[in-house]
Amino acid sequence: MKLFSFYDMRKPRQFEHKPIYWNPRKEALEDRIRKVKREMGVLEENPEDYKPSIKGAFIEGTTHLKKSKMKGDDIRNRVYRNMRLILVLALLGFIFWYLFIKQ
Repeated sequence: MKLFSFYDMRKPRQFEHKPIYWNPRKEALEDRIRKVKREMGVLEENPEDYKPSIKGAFIEGTTHLKKSKMKGDDIRNRVYRNMRLILVLALLGFIFWYLFIKQ
């Protein structure tokens, strides 16, 4: 049985949806036609045509994740800080044990 480890953290599974009926050439062609029509002024922008991006929407909805993103923190920084905190606490615990309990 494997115990909890700080060094061997599993990554979360990624959602991967592969549509059954999807023609990338047709979609690319429709996008190009739509862009050309917008450039020519034939097609006006509709709010219904806008496809919102889901990526990053959760981070923008939470204050603490938004603050860490604004500071430039990523997962490596957080893991490094957590490991440093654990190391300092272990060192302080050893010093406390050596000075007060070992006597």
